[in-house]
Amino acid sequence: MFTTTRTLIFSLILLVVSSAAGQASAGTVLEGAGATFPYLLYSKWFKDYATVNSNVSFSYDAIGSGGGIRRILDQAADFGASDVYLSDEELKGAPAKLLHIPTVMGAVAVTYNLPGIGSGVKLTSDVLAGIYLGKITRWDDPLLSQLNPALKLPNEPITVVYRSDRSGTSSIFTDYLSNVNAEWDKKIGKGVNVDWPVGVGAKGSSGVVRQIMDTPYTIGYLEIAYALENDLASAQLKNKSGRFVKPTMLATRAAAVGAMKKMKDDYRISLVNQPGQNAYPIVGLTWLLVYQQQKDAERGKTLVEFLKWELKHAEKMTTTLYYTPLPKKLADMVEITINSIRYQQ
Repeated sequence: MFTTTRTLIFSLILLVVSSAAGQASAGTVLEGAGATFPYLLYSKWFKDYATVNSNVSFSYDAIGSGGGIRRILDQAADFGASDVYLSDEELKGAPAKLLHIPTVMGAVAVTYNLPGIGSGVKLTSDVLAGIYLGKITRWDDPLLSQLNPALKLPNEPITVVYRSDRSGTSSIFTDYLSNVNAEWDKKIGKGVNVDWPVGVGAKGSSGVVRQIMDTPYTIGYLEIAYALENDLASAQLKNKSGRFVKPTMLATRAAAVGAMKKMKDDYRISLVNQPGQNAYPIVGLTWLLVYQQQKDAERGKTLVEFLKWELKHAEKMTTTLYYTPLPKKLADMVEITINSIRYQQ
């Protein structure tokens, strides 16, 4: 059903884009590290911003949210990228005041490799949690068959795939499972890295893609951009309103509607399992972590200019790469936060 050719080509394109962003001759090189969730988008932004300001280039290490948090706390980068927000304790332990700058929203798709069966598999929160808890072990389990009577699910064992590295995508996924399943919340919990009860670990989003594409009867979780770019089938999930919803941009935006009522100006909020008939249940914000007081005036000024550019002019790139732009109300709030960044010595 799947081929690896497109994945290999896509990976080579990303490598070229990343190398160009990091090695271009420019007066100021902004260094960042962290999340793979928005990596496809950030690579595009970095490349295109160089055409706006040829004196700027970027170096970005897609090492996962945990790595991005470590780099910014160690002051070893101009920005850290993370799909999980810092705790009060982590913020207090930072060497200076850190800001969370939301950039986009994205859905985490539950993807699978079922030979002979394309899209259309339906899952409830209890069934998904049961699979990842190791309680539902075969594709033709009665609970799965009842949800999918029109599909001839195979009598094959389910191979569970998870991220082995410290991952913001894992944080969003486990946040959802903890929110909807009491047993998962009690036994496993949520975070960038948990003790997975069953399954096979893969490093990075690209590693999960390869594992699912190369191994029949697997199930895993991925940023929707990676699932779509690699033609991976995605499950429909039953949301809080009882409807089965696909991980689309409209369903992602619907998840943010209710959350906006609770949004604070530090933007530390979970978007999983939000109310709304059309809301997809596994959605997350992704943030750039930057210090409010920049040590280097020139680099700080350049960073602020880039942040304003991506907030105002990058929406088209956002949607074409399957990410969801910030709602206007939230974008207006973020602009105020960006303007609070100081870079004068």
